[in-house]
Amino acid sequence: MDAPASSPPEDAGASAASSTTALDTSVADGIVIVDKPAGVTSHTVVARVRRLAGTRKVGHAGTLDPMATGVLVVGLNRATRLLGHLQLADKSYDATILLGATSSTDDAEGEITVAATPEALASVTASAIEAAVEAYRGPISQIPSKVSAIKVDGKRAYERVRAGEEVELKARNVTISRYDVLDIRTVAGGIEVDISVDCSSGTYIRALARDLGADLNVGGHLTALRRTRVGAFDMSSAHTLEDLGESFTMLPIAEVAADTFPRFDADAEQAAAIRTGRPLPGLKLTAGVQTAMFDPDGTFLALYEPHGPLAKPTAVFVS
Repeated sequence: MDAPASSPPEDAGASAASSTTALDTSVADGIVIVDKPAGVTSHTVVARVRRLAGTRKVGHAGTLDPMATGVLVVGLNRATRLLGHLQLADKSYDATILLGATSSTDDAEGEITVAATPEALASVTASAIEAAVEAYRGPISQIPSKVSAIKVDGKRAYERVRAGEEVELKARNVTISRYDVLDIRTVAGGIEVDISVDCSSGTYIRALARDLGADLNVGGHLTALRRTRVGAFDMSSAHTLEDLGESFTMLPIAEVAADTFPRFDADAEQAAAIRTGRPLPGLKLTAGVQTAMFDPDGTFLALYEPHGPLAKPTAVFVS
């Protein structure tokens, strides 16, 4: 799926140039931005990173469907705990929609259930496509794809669909901050529309394809999907699995924390308290946001937030 949720460690910073580390990755803490290939699951990518890094403590944020490619944010060791604190709600995608056919899964991996007539397709103009897209810009209410990973009575929606069950999912509010039509072209059996989208977490690009086809009365489904950005992480810092196999490249946890959060450099006495998660009085931290706490040597220790006269930890990353 074009997936909104973080996975647990067993199976997200900045787009700055990544740092090749000579550290033993089995004990190093950091973030790896993987350019996920098509045809494999996000879980498979995590398993490959585990082998390359020599550690089992690997987790990812924001699952991608097997057919999808692009940015997958992967954490190593203690950085797996940082994933849930990073601002990864906003995402960007490049995709191709095929108008003219409805798919059982809203994408190319499903069976075609309804195909439009040539007469119906001939009535779909570029201006009609642009007008239909306009309705999906900004805050919208979207019904997720039936083959999403959303749980229905404790069971994933896609599992129920595969078992032959009828699934009805509730609409959810999402925001499409950018929805650009890049190209429109006629192909055998339909019309291909290349799009580029910036959206909030929880948005299903497959559902955008489905709904665009429905609005134009010809049906539609997704045929290609590439995630180009998750939060501040984009393709400029992404590495293929092949590249990582030749030279394992990661963003150290301290670098990610310094680039993502306001920074506080503690003195030795404060650092000792932070290491054990003790509240600190008298610190002027920014209200409403987490602050990355560093010791005098530049080691990232913890995330703290102000609570009245005290600064208290939200997560401690050292023992």
